[in-house]
Amino acid sequence: QVQLVESGGGSVQAGGSLRLSCAASGSISSIKNMGWYRQTPGKQRDLVATITTADITNYADSVKGRFTISRDNAKNTLYLQMNSLKPEDTAVYYCKCWTTLFRNYWGQGTQVTVSS
Repeated sequence: QVQLVESGGGSVQAGGSLRLSCAASGSISSIKNMGWYRQTPGKQRDLVATITTADITNYADSVKGRFTISRDNAKNTLYLQMNSLKPEDTAVYYCKCWTTLFRNYWGQGTQVTVSS
């Protein structure tokens, strides 16, 4: 089993920045790729960014050039640096990991609110 705990959410004005963190624990050695998703009320959970074990990254078009995903394997932590935030970035952000055991895990989510 893997446990994921997000932190770093909050309220910020448009144009501001936030850095989300996702601390992993448990069966750390089984973790392969990791990613961030976001969800607003009544809508599906959408991909924001992913990162592989080789640090290959992928981003949703809506966040390219503004968000950066990274991972620190020594600290078992995933990050999402969010710059030039827009009101449409307001959502609950979730951390996800895929494992070698053919299972995936989600964190509990952290709220990001961007005001205009």
